[in-house]
Amino acid sequence: MSLTAEDITEHKKYPLFKEKTWVWSPDHWSLDSSISSTIADLGNAAVSFYRAIELLYRKSWSNQSILRNQDLCVPWVAKYYDSGKPQWMIEHTRLNTVRMCMPAVLRPDLLPVSNGLALTEWDSVPGGIGLTAQLEFLYQLGEGGGMVREFGCSLKDAAKQIGIEKANMAIVVSEEAETYRPEMEWLADELSELSYSIIVCSPEELKVSKQELLCRGKRIHLVYRFWELFDFENVPVMRDLADLVELEQLVVTPPMVHIQEEKLSLALFHHHRLQSFWQEVLTKAELKILHAMIPPSWIVDPTELPPGAHLDGPLSRGKKLSSWMDLAKASKKERSLVLKASGFHETAWGARSVVIGDDVSAEEWSTALQSAVSSYPNPISIIQEFRKPVRLEHPVFNSQGEIELMKGRLRLSPYYFIYEGRANWSGTLAAFCPADKKIIHGMKDGALIPAK
Repeated sequence: MSLTAEDITEHKKYPLFKEKTWVWSPDHWSLDSSISSTIADLGNAAVSFYRAIELLYRKSWSNQSILRNQDLCVPWVAKYYDSGKPQWMIEHTRLNTVRMCMPAVLRPDLLPVSNGLALTEWDSVPGGIGLTAQLEFLYQLGEGGGMVREFGCSLKDAAKQIGIEKANMAIVVSEEAETYRPEMEWLADELSELSYSIIVCSPEELKVSKQELLCRGKRIHLVYRFWELFDFENVPVMRDLADLVELEQLVVTPPMVHIQEEKLSLALFHHHRLQSFWQEVLTKAELKILHAMIPPSWIVDPTELPPGAHLDGPLSRGKKLSSWMDLAKASKKERSLVLKASGFHETAWGARSVVIGDDVSAEEWSTALQSAVSSYPNPISIIQEFRKPVRLEHPVFNSQGEIELMKGRLRLSPYYFIYEGRANWSGTLAAFCPADKKIIHGMKDGALIPAK
């Protein structure tokens, strides 16, 4: 279905993103069969990848061999994951109570590039669920309410961890994430229509009494956590929630498990010392799709090397690196790299820490590198090979409400709802930004469009 300018004007009266605007399109984004097939396959690989991360971390911190028939211990993996984290969170992550607990929702950011799709990061606390669901309804894509039902299924499945079939649920939105509160309230309203017992609240409304979590006088069995773990100082109830989870009196999803929110996992996937591990725990099909989609990535670890040693990383002036600051001398072509915080830091979300090497001056690139090195390990940063999105075209409404053809670059964000041990793909949000923008995210001069 094509939308008119009048349709858009009416819809704008009830925004789901607080104080945010974007460009609208008359038409949804059409996914060709090849891209749809790749996204479907990626969902299956995602669950295996997250389970493998958990196994790798557990083997690492307990100093067990990560291979079945060879002795290979990698305690440095756990040190990377644990750097900068409070001790209570590390201890919580290591408990059997949360072992193999998957986030209810996973959303990768995918860029269409010349040879397929590039996966730049995973998000286990994604916004946009309600917005995408509402846009699908507005553009009349498929069955109404599909994403809402899938989200409900993932929450219901998570509640089974404590044996609750009919759980009282709360979507808890922190002050930092207030932009998304309207869409969470919309989602809760839609789920209530489907007979879910669910409310939206702030962390300050949660109270613990007699080993139970209460909100507005009602016991809560499941919290859908809509805040980042790095914000624990501003959400002090997290410690109490962790205690209740450990007593199996509460489910929090996504789990308060720090290893699930680090981009360094993408670098570990490419780490030369871990290739035998990935080959053991992932199928050939899963390895193939992840290798094709995850750009080469490296952890910016400033540990001094012995004389004669080189870093596993990109080249600078055609030579191997002996320190990460050697990349400050890299040519513009060699600077086709992305530097960003891994996670657990206020700059690690919303593209706040992202620097694209060939999009800034040599001086700015050097400054960004120095900042990443000097701030280690809070946060840890990663460097990723930059894969340039292809230029595409799509009709949009201009400021006068007229349709024009916009040239730009695309980010696809499919939503996978995790239940019954599988990733169930339902809904994809396309962010279509002007061609001169190298960092693609929601912005006022970009378009947000449902993709199907």
